[in-house]
Amino acid sequence: MIADRFPWLTAIILLPFIASLIIPLLPDKDGKVVRWYALGIGFADFVLMCYAFLTHYDATSATFQLAEKYAWVPQLGFSWAVSVDGLSVPLVLLAGLVTTLSIFAAWQVNIKPRLFYFLMLVLYSAQIGVFVAQDLLLFFIMWELELVPVYLLVSIWGGQKRRYAAMKFLLYTAAASIFILVAALAMALYDDNMTFDIVELAMKNYPLTLELPLYAGLLIAFGVKLAVFPLHTWLPDAHGEASAPVSMILAGVLLKMGGYGLIRLNLELLSDAHIYFAPIIAILGVVNIIYGALNSFAQSNMKRRLAYSSVSHMGFVLLGIASFTDLGVSGAMLQMISHGLIAAVLFFLSGVTYDRTHTMVMEKMGGMGQPMPKVFALFTVGAMASLALPGMSGFASELSVFVGVTTSDIYSSTFCTVTVFLAAVGVILTPIYLLSMLRQVFYGSGAALSCEIGNADSENQDDEGAVCFGTDCLLPNQAVYEDARPRELFIAACFLLPIIGIGFYPKIATQMYDVKTVAVNTQVRQSYTQIAQTNPHIYAKGFLAPKIAESEVPTVLGIIK
Repeated sequence: MIADRFPWLTAIILLPFIASLIIPLLPDKDGKVVRWYALGIGFADFVLMCYAFLTHYDATSATFQLAEKYAWVPQLGFSWAVSVDGLSVPLVLLAGLVTTLSIFAAWQVNIKPRLFYFLMLVLYSAQIGVFVAQDLLLFFIMWELELVPVYLLVSIWGGQKRRYAAMKFLLYTAAASIFILVAALAMALYDDNMTFDIVELAMKNYPLTLELPLYAGLLIAFGVKLAVFPLHTWLPDAHGEASAPVSMILAGVLLKMGGYGLIRLNLELLSDAHIYFAPIIAILGVVNIIYGALNSFAQSNMKRRLAYSSVSHMGFVLLGIASFTDLGVSGAMLQMISHGLIAAVLFFLSGVTYDRTHTMVMEKMGGMGQPMPKVFALFTVGAMASLALPGMSGFASELSVFVGVTTSDIYSSTFCTVTVFLAAVGVILTPIYLLSMLRQVFYGSGAALSCEIGNADSENQDDEGAVCFGTDCLLPNQAVYEDARPRELFIAACFLLPIIGIGFYPKIATQMYDVKTVAVNTQVRQSYTQIAQTNPHIYAKGFLAPKIAESEVPTVLGIIK
């Protein structure tokens, strides 16, 4: 059939990019035609990926599917190779949904609308390319391509410190990306078979002396994107200055690239080295959870508070990745999906709030609950999901990680207990800073709204005053408390429905990737068993005591990685 031979993934990647090239040719004076065009392309691409995965993706298989491979630079072994598996499909769908709704959320952009929507569509293509690239060099190119639109979107349509935030983002992520290129070249050039294909790279038997530095480099590269302490400092600045639609993509999709890279490359390709780094990753996860929560509570700027909340929630991804359990790795994937939806809706609602108050400083808000009951209700539901209320997706994902770490038979009971206890402290802090945010924004007198800035267009605007996010630049004392419009209700509902659906029935999401995460964890445990047989004291005595399950020993004896 023609449908079976159709290059679905190539079409999904290239459709937004090719469509973006037509934007300069569209007859449009006020941006209305361009925004409808961009929204139509984003929606069409999302429908295309839904149809392709619904009809051609088999969730019961852990292998790569919908594979397409075309020789690009044969002399270097470089190919246009794309495919999907359980790790890719849910994140591709997440990227499609978040980016499409972000375009819809940017309806009021009137500063250079052609350039804005052009960059949004290019970013759309780059995101999908990262998640479906089977060639490691193609993965690196897509990873780098994503940086340019984000830099421009923040530096042009951001707040008063937008250039500083955009440059910091670019320097952090571009510098860290070098490690991806070095790792790709090292793995490709190892032995006589030069290839960048991930499937073929997984078949190579790398020595541990090579795996360890490669793993460390990739951990830095993906740690920057995932906002792992202490590589996270670009994130609060970027979120604090970016417009709400860009923040939706930053938190909803771009952070997940780091978690995806850790599972795809560090766990799958460098599983032996993962055995040595897993305790470090678990500790970093705990640090992220507590550090992010404490810093979030200290923020007076709403978007910076949500940004540090993202840092905290990404700690659960690290814990799940380091758990050595099927449930833990599955929980890490579910946490990425769940947080992508929750963070996107919270940053969207922060933009809705800003449109009314023209400030992000929570002390200057207050009293908005009565004139804006719909916004209040939506914000409350989003906050409840973020603090992992039962019945929300955040509860299912965090519970999976907790149980996965608790039941791990690799770590000692002491390590598991301490880790879970400290992570629980972060969970306790989460409702404190989220509920206090709701109290400051929607309760109180609201009489503090004021602005001492004489010129809203000044480059030296006060952070606590007017900020131009690509819409009309107004001052806090010009606030109009209008409740949520139909467009805003629709966007919020598109996020909240899957959040609640996954909360009540997590299998909606987990069935897409469970087979793959089990296969990845099985490979990691096999590597651990082999290493522990020759080095039974790989971890420190007393605190981390390795154990080999008797049922696993006969299975892995003689396995050649």
